Amino acid sequence: MICPTCKSDMIVIEHERIELDYCTECKGVWFDSGELDLLLQSIDIDSGVSFLKDIINATEAESAEKKRKCPICSKQMKKVTAGQKQTVIIDVCQQGDGLWFDGGELAQLIKHMSAKAEESSEAQQQVTTFLGEVFKAQQ
Repeated sequence: MICPTCKSDMIVIEHERIELDYCTECKGVWFDSGELDLLLQSIDIDSGVSFLKDIINATEAESAEKKRKCPICSKQMKKVTAGQKQTVIIDVCQQGDGLWFDGGELAQLIKHMSAKAEESSEAQQQVTTFLGEVFKAQQ
């Protein structure tokens, strides 16, 4: 797969049956919708399709960042905010193919989620642990 940001070849990282595409150049990561479904199912959330649909239908965020094309369908993705206090802008394929995190955005989101781990649900803790293991995020 080709990186939507820097156009380099991405590598596949596999962890617990979930394969993520990772760019070693710009440090971006792609979650395709199937991988997102697997991640959500692994923590007993069966509504992965609904979750992705909610993100797709979210209002587009204001951003000076250049719009990127989906590495699957090549259509322009929209920018959506994730997180509450420290928002992270992620790129979302409007066809439902997946989500793109620029380098550092996923680590930012993991740090934010980790800070709230004591007050969060077990499911959120599992997602945080999974992403931290995969990307060795500094906490």
